[in-house]
Amino acid sequence: MAESKNNIVTHGLSGKVGDILVFSQRNGKTIVSKAPKERKGEASEKQKEQITKFQQAVIYAKTALQDQTTKALYTAVAKPEKGISAYNVAVADLLNAPKIEEIDLSNYNGNINDTIVVTAIDDFQVAVVKVIINNADGSLVEQGNATLQRTKWVYIATANNSDLTGDKITIQATDIPDNLSEKTETI
Repeated sequence: MAESKNNIVTHGLSGKVGDILVFSQRNGKTIVSKAPKERKGEASEKQKEQITKFQQAVIYAKTALQDQTTKALYTAVAKPEKGISAYNVAVADLLNAPKIEEIDLSNYNGNINDTIVVTAIDDFQVAVVKVIINNADGSLVEQGNATLQRTKWVYIATANNSDLTGDKITIQATDIPDNLSEKTETI
């Protein structure tokens, strides 16, 4: 890839030149690229959904960066030297929901203080992991938030549950923009 240094003609240039070139600024550098082609035909339903989700991500990022606490979180992981701003991190955070990778029920026998261990990950940060325990008939046994202990989320049971047959353990993980992922296991 060719690189031009101290080019007084293109330095700071941005915008479209005819239908051929687009100049843009990224991380202090002038980028030249081929002009995008105009879309032909109607967007598919999946494309429309993605466009809407991206619009929501842009609105979220602009709003999130107005809150100094949230802005500090995103700024801390931004990599300006690689062209990744706090804004980029916030947009990506809304576009990616947490993933619940593992639910460890081996230490849950229906007794108070038994534990349920959850591995949940996110591209930025998992904010809350909620555990909901229902009997086979659908009645609620208990629910509450797990606490983060190193790299795992641990829920400590607060109620006795004498019959575990057919019980459902539902895990809900949310991130800072409130994306929700849910996974259920039946005992």
